[in-house]
Amino acid sequence: MTPIRVAGTTVEPMSLAEMRAHLRLDSDDGAEDGLIAGLLTAARAQVEAATRRLLTPGRYRITVTAWPPNGFLALPLAPLVAVERASLVDAQGGVTELSAGLIRLGPDPEEAPGLTIAPEAPPLRARAALIEVSAGHGGDGPPVPPALVQAIRLLAAHGFEHRGDTAVAPPPAVAALVEPLRRLRL
Repeated sequence: MTPIRVAGTTVEPMSLAEMRAHLRLDSDDGAEDGLIAGLLTAARAQVEAATRRLLTPGRYRITVTAWPPNGFLALPLAPLVAVERASLVDAQGGVTELSAGLIRLGPDPEEAPGLTIAPEAPPLRARAALIEVSAGHGGDGPPVPPALVQAIRLLAAHGFEHRGDTAVAPPPAVAALVEPLRRLRL
């Protein structure tokens, strides 16, 4: 079960204008905008990987061929925001919508994201469950923690300052900002 992003525009937690101001670049000179936008995207991806959190909102599709025996389906998407759609798909491709409430967000959608499957959910047998969820900070989800925005800012500025250099380690402050917000794995 691998979640697939099906919708959602990527709005970076820090805007290009905010990053240009942080770098103290002239606002009317856009020559470096492409580079800065790429550095912001790379910095966000690096912070997402380190924290195991989605920092931009999106809609994700999950396909399940068997209900979990304990009724809890753990997901690698944090924070979970909402169950948007749940349906069953048969072998011929026919889709049957599931009643609202059969699949709900688990008790801790931020630190232990997952879905609770009601015991009265119909058995899958030769069918698959197609579930769409909204996940990620921003949009309808919780705001991006300020420490993670600062980590993105520092990583992007570091990349801008050291562009063209051989590999240079990121500033130690980034790890200090990210570590307290890192989701643990068991």
